[in-house]
Amino acid sequence: MNDVQTTVLTVIEQLLERSDKSGVVVTLDSVIHGDGLSLDSLETAELSAILEDEFGSDPFAAGLMPETVAEIVAFYGAGEGAAAS
Repeated sequence: MNDVQTTVLTVIEQLLERSDKSGVVVTLDSVIHGDGLSLDSLETAELSAILEDEFGSDPFAAGLMPETVAEIVAFYGAGEGAAAS
């Protein structure tokens, strides 16, 4: 697992813990909304803010609507986002 992937998974797991969804298993294939992580719009906005704080940018602010955790990781892994802190 690379640094970006580890950081993104950790950020999402911590968000889920704060949202009382700590029983949800996060994998690269996890869908962000619906039957996956079940993030609502407020939780998605919080995720966006946390990712921007961590990496300097986020896929949501860049106009993308990632559907899976892998798509978020790919955003940063492709160099579209800033390097991890």
